[in-house]
Amino acid sequence: MPRPISVRIHPEAVRHNLQTAKQSASGARVWAVVKANAYGHGIERVYPALAGADGIALLDLDEAVRVRELGWTKPILLLEGVFDSADVATAVAHRLTVSVHDDEQLVLLAAARTQQPIDIQLKMNSGMNRLGYRPDVFRAAWERARATPTIGSIGLMTHFANADDGAIDWQLDRFDAATHGIPGERSLSNSAAVLWHPRAHRDWVRPGTILYGASPTGAARHIEGIGLRAAMTLSSRIIGVQTLAPQETVGYGRTYEVERPMRIGVVACGYADGYPRHAPTGTPIVVDGIRTRVVGRVSMDMLTVDLTPCPNAGIGSTVELWGENVKVDEVAEAAGTIGYELMCAVARRVPVDIDTLAAAQHEAAESVTA
Repeated sequence: MPRPISVRIHPEAVRHNLQTAKQSASGARVWAVVKANAYGHGIERVYPALAGADGIALLDLDEAVRVRELGWTKPILLLEGVFDSADVATAVAHRLTVSVHDDEQLVLLAAARTQQPIDIQLKMNSGMNRLGYRPDVFRAAWERARATPTIGSIGLMTHFANADDGAIDWQLDRFDAATHGIPGERSLSNSAAVLWHPRAHRDWVRPGTILYGASPTGAARHIEGIGLRAAMTLSSRIIGVQTLAPQETVGYGRTYEVERPMRIGVVACGYADGYPRHAPTGTPIVVDGIRTRVVGRVSMDMLTVDLTPCPNAGIGSTVELWGENVKVDEVAEAAGTIGYELMCAVARRVPVDIDTLAAAQHEAAESVTA
C-alpha cells in the first residue's frame, strides 16, 4: 500500500475562479496566468478549465509550447519575453506574444528573420523596480518598437508593487502620464487589482493566484465572501497515535510540552512533501472533518496534531492539510510565507489525482442547458 498522502486538483474550481475574475473585471479581457506549471497545479490538469480565458500568460517557452500542443489557439504571452535568438524563433513558430522590458530584447526582435510580425507587450517600470522601461524613456522605446518591421501590435503593460494593500494610484498616475497619447491595449492588473482596483482594469487583466483560490495578500480573511474555491487539496491520514502525560514533549527539539493528558496523532506528511517546516504549533489542520492544530516541530516525513477536539480519531483518520476547509493561506500565514509558495512547493513524490467527477458534472450540466 502506498504512503497515504496525495494532492487532489480541482479543475472546476479553476473554471469557477476564472469566471469570478471575469465578473470582477467586467469588460476586460483576461490573460489567465499559468506560470510555474499553473502555480504547481499542472498546466495539463487545469487546461480544460481555462477555455473561458482570452489568453494564457506564462514565463517559460517550454510551457508555452505545451499549451499550444494542448490545442490552445488564442494568444499566449511570455511574461519575461525572450533571451536569445533561438527564443525568438520559437516565439514566431508558436505565435507567441512577448513582453519587452529592455533594449536588448528589442534588438533581438529587430534581428529576427521572419515574415510574420511578432506581437509584443512593452513593459513599463512604473515603480516596482524589477523589469521594464522607466517612465521617462518609455515613449522613446515605444517609438523604436513601432519603427521595427518585425514587430506587430504593441500592447502596454506594467506591474504593481503593492496592489494587495491598496496603494496603486501613484503607479497608475505614472503609467497614465507616460503613456498619454500612445495607442495600444493596456494590461495592468494582477490578481489584487482584479479584485480591488477597477481603475486598473483597462483592456486586459492578468489574474494569477486567485485562479487557484488563494489570496493575493497571503491572508485568507481578505478574500472571504468573494467566493473563490480551492483548486488544490493536500490530504493524508493518521498513521500513529500517542497518549501523552503532562510535561511530556513532542517531536524534534522537544519544542511542545503537554500541559494535560493528550492524544497526539502522527500524520504522514512533512517538509519533504512540501508542507512548511516552519509551521508552528497552532497551525490549523482538519482531522475527520474537525478543525484542530499542529503541535511540535514538522519533520521531514511526519507532523503531529492535537487530537483533543476529535476524540474518535485514530489510525486511518483522514487529514486535510490544506484545501477547502483549511485554506492554503492559513497554513502559509502561520508559517510566515504565502499560499503561492506552498502551492508551488508540493513535492514530486506526492501522488496527484484530478477531480474528474466535478468536471463530468459540469459537462453534463452544459449539455442540458445547450
